[in-house]
Amino acid sequence: MTDTLGTPVQGVTLYSFTRAFHGREYDLEGLIRKVAAEGFGPGLEIIGFSSFRGFPKLEDDYVGWFRDLVAEVDLVPTSLAINGDWALRPQKLMTQDELIAYMTRQIEAAARLGFPIARVQISLTPDSMEQLLPVAEKYGVTLALEVHAHHHGRHEDILALRDRFAKLDSPLLGFTADWGATVKGFAPSLLEAYRRRGATEELLTAVSELWNQTYREGPPTTEAEHGKRFGAFIGLAHQHGRPDLGIDFAINGTGLFGPAPVDTWLEIAPFIRHCHGKFFGIDADGEEPSVPVRELIALLVSIGYNGAVSSEYEGWHWNYWESPFDIIRAEQAVQRSAAADAGSRMITDPAEARAVHSAHLARPVRG
Repeated sequence: MTDTLGTPVQGVTLYSFTRAFHGREYDLEGLIRKVAAEGFGPGLEIIGFSSFRGFPKLEDDYVGWFRDLVAEVDLVPTSLAINGDWALRPQKLMTQDELIAYMTRQIEAAARLGFPIARVQISLTPDSMEQLLPVAEKYGVTLALEVHAHHHGRHEDILALRDRFAKLDSPLLGFTADWGATVKGFAPSLLEAYRRRGATEELLTAVSELWNQTYREGPPTTEAEHGKRFGAFIGLAHQHGRPDLGIDFAINGTGLFGPAPVDTWLEIAPFIRHCHGKFFGIDADGEEPSVPVRELIALLVSIGYNGAVSSEYEGWHWNYWESPFDIIRAEQAVQRSAAADAGSRMITDPAEARAVHSAHLARPVRG
């Protein structure tokens, strides 16, 4: 905790609008303009491989066009999500040197596009992150490794990374906190999607009860424990005659809906450089029924967090009957209300966001 309350920067990731993008309702420029016009920013996060053709190889003219567009609509680039894909080639993993070269090209692209953060993934070990630190220093880009369910702030893998970051003591190494690690229940829209796929009420009740059991037991702290839970969801689908849903239940039950308590983020709080405001929907009362958004914002305010929160609507995977734009609008209203309840506010002014976000990233991680 800190004596100075945080003022998080409101933002969004274009990932939230993947269904509209894939359906060609909007191209990249159209989505960026939509975000600005709807007031979903000022923070803007983009996934490199999803949005930029040819990424990470980008022509100078295209980079200039992108930066001019973002400046024109007065958004603030916060994070470019980049990938740590060890297994691009069939039957042969990348060597460590190949991985570092692959990541280096993406980090350089993030810098050229004007993003101060590159979100990296859990496939990067403490040694990999240490080896990438000189690259981050060269390009002035913060590497924020995503803590995503099934991981959480007290998982052994995350604690090993935290300890290495503490040893290296650089503001350019930290975490992206994904709220999907700290969920309190299955999304009603997900259960409805299973229902529309023919799942029985008996099966849906059993799946919900299994997830609730994992919530009571607490999050897995080792990979072995995670594996057992993954298998339990598959087994449940087989027991109820729907083996076709087994992998789907397991991925969602362990990798999208993480059962960690909100306070597990305190284990890595000084190292949180960015947040994915993961959520799945808004109910009739205007609240998120599955993700404790209000508690999470209150925690960020209490630890003095001044980084961005990218609203990350993940319900698009299964919810094709509601508008993601309406859902984002409602969820960001919850964030702003929660910040006010915590005695602070979400920053929505672009100029203030630039100054506060820049200062946040310059701050020593242990300061």
